[in-house]
Formats: sequence, structure tokens, C-alpha cells
Amino acid sequence: MLHFSLFFQAIDSIEPLLRRMSHQLSPLPRASLASLQRLQDLEESLAREHTPPSCSMSTPLSHSSAQDTTDHLPRQQPQDDRVEKLALLKDQALECQRCPHLVKSRRNVVFGVGNPYASLMFVGEAPGEEEDLRGEPFVGKAGELLTKIIHSMDYQREEIFIANILKCRPNMPAGVTGNRKPKPEEMTTCLPWLKKQIELIKPRVLVAWGSTAMEGLLGKSMLMRQARGRWFEFEGIPLMVTYHPAYLLRNQSLSEKRKVWEDMLQVLEKLERPISQKQRQFFLSATA
Repeated sequence: MLHFSLFFQAIDSIEPLLRRMSHQLSPLPRASLASLQRLQDLEESLAREHTPPSCSMSTPLSHSSAQDTTDHLPRQQPQDDRVEKLALLKDQALECQRCPHLVKSRRNVVFGVGNPYASLMFVGEAPGEEEDLRGEPFVGKAGELLTKIIHSMDYQREEIFIANILKCRPNMPAGVTGNRKPKPEEMTTCLPWLKKQIELIKPRVLVAWGSTAMEGLLGKSMLMRQARGRWFEFEGIPLMVTYHPAYLLRNQSLSEKRKVWEDMLQVLEKLERPISQKQRQFFLSATA
């Protein structure tokens, strides 16, 4: 710390001299004044760096508070421009014309929502009618169930990034209601948008909700009862495959819910998130 003290003393002795000279002689050139200001700024910066942060020993840091200061913080890096790049990518996706039949029938391009610095990214299959109307993925009944799953994982929905394999709702024949599965060629055409999202967000873990999302990411089809609960990989990122929330709305037995929850426990472990005993016990009575 001695060299910092000498440095500060030198600045203190020079500054008054320069100011007296400024009154007695001609005004200092702009460059000299700018140099003086930089010296003063540097002094203040060094002083801040060597001032220990204030802390209180009276209130211990709780487990939840400790979690909030680490894993829940955005994983932003200095000079990171992913927000701007994602915004530009979204603007481009909103103007996509690659599938004329989908362009003709869609109301909105459903780009995706969430935290650009998310550690966890969810991938669904395609927008349904409600998603097409609102321009946001997972907003219907399946979306409500997904939000409950997210909260049970001790996340907020805004902390995760949620997207789909297909950005446009698959078109339906005139007079036909409901939703249809995306065609392979539609998923192939749309996949570059999702790949670019993943590249920019850099999640630590991906979750594919349902067989269509799995097929779109992995390029192959498997029975869900064989694929779910297993770790795959998408471009170097661990990928968990599990049942779509819509499946749980049709099959509401606790044993099926427990299967999905076991998959989410694996995701939490992969992310090194704390898991409470209560979380580990969810739906166990159904498998006893």
C-alpha cells in the first residue's frame, strides 16, 4: 500500500501548483486539464478498489439469500452483446417468409421469451392457437402447468428461456380446429432460428418437451417411454427429454407426474442447484 500512498501524495502536491499556474499564466491547454482529470479519476478508482466492502455480522446469510446471489444472477459477461444480437435475430425471424403456407395462416411469429442469460432453456414443439394469438410460447393450459413445474424447481419463469422448434403455428385445413404436429421439412426449415438462439443464450442445460421437440433437436424419432429421463446432447449441451405438459393434462396420474418430476430433478442436479427434501418427495406416494 506504500506505493499507492506516495502516488496519492504526488497528485495532491501537483494539483494546487497547476491550479495556481492557471491563474498566473495563460490557461492550461485542454490536454493538460484532461490529464489532470484522468489523474483525479484514477485516484478515486484506486481508492475504491482498496476499500473493503461493508458487511454486517448481525444477520447471517440465509440459504435462500445465498442462492439468490449466485445461481439466480444473470450470467452476463463484460462487453456481452447477446441482448442486442437476440433482438436483431427476433426482428429477422418476425419477417421470415421461408414457409409460405405458414406465413399465410399465422397471426404471430412466436420467437421465444425469457432470460437471455438463462442457464436452463426449454424447447417445445410448435405454437398452438393461443400461442399464435399472443405471440408467446406455452401460454395455454399446458403453459400453466409448465409454470407450476418451473416454480416447483425453485425458478421463476422469467429466469428460463422458452422457445419452440417451429416459430409459426402449423396451418390447419379450413374448418378444422385444434393443432397438428409439425412436418419434418417444416422443422428442418425452421431449426436454424432455434440453433442461433441457443448459440447466443449459451444455456448449460436444454430440456426437450415431448417427442416432436426431441425429433427436431436430435433429428431422430424414439418412443417417449424409452427416451424420457435420458441425457442426450445437442451441439455439446446436455439435453434432457421428457413428456410434454399436454401429456400430463391427458394422463393426470401421480405416477406419470412423478416421471416428469424425476427428469426435472436430474436437470436440477446437472445445474448443481440445491434440492430440498420436500422436492425429492414430490409424488412419491404414487410409486410406493
